[in-house]
Amino acid sequence: MDIFNNPSILSVHKALDAAQLRQHVIANNIANSTTPGFKKSSVKFEEYLSSALGRKGISGFRTDARHMPIGSSRFEDVAPRVITHKDSKINNNKNNVDIDAEMTDLAKTQIWYDALSTNMNGKFNKLRTAIGGR
Repeated sequence: MDIFNNPSILSVHKALDAAQLRQHVIANNIANSTTPGFKKSSVKFEEYLSSALGRKGISGFRTDARHMPIGSSRFEDVAPRVITHKDSKINNNKNNVDIDAEMTDLAKTQIWYDALSTNMNGKFNKLRTAIGGR
């Protein structure tokens, strides 16, 4: 068994990737908060992960990324997706970035990233102890 490909480590790794992408997207939103016509983006990930981990029913195996998915998404296929919010506007310049909401989301994402990093560090510390290190 490959200890680095167990579902626990893989799910934390995927979540860390999603948190990093979310930080990048929020930083872009903040940088463009006064750009006329700019539409904010957000990252969806937790819903996809939850769906894949709790999936029921059948799912097809894709041998190529261009193949159409069949059934529920598999855990291996879960990835964060960037969504652009084009429908709303909150400023006179047709920009929809709420700087206070973005700063709050950035703080939440940083806390989430720190918790995930601590979790991953704990997993590797346990492996090191099991191998005989200190």
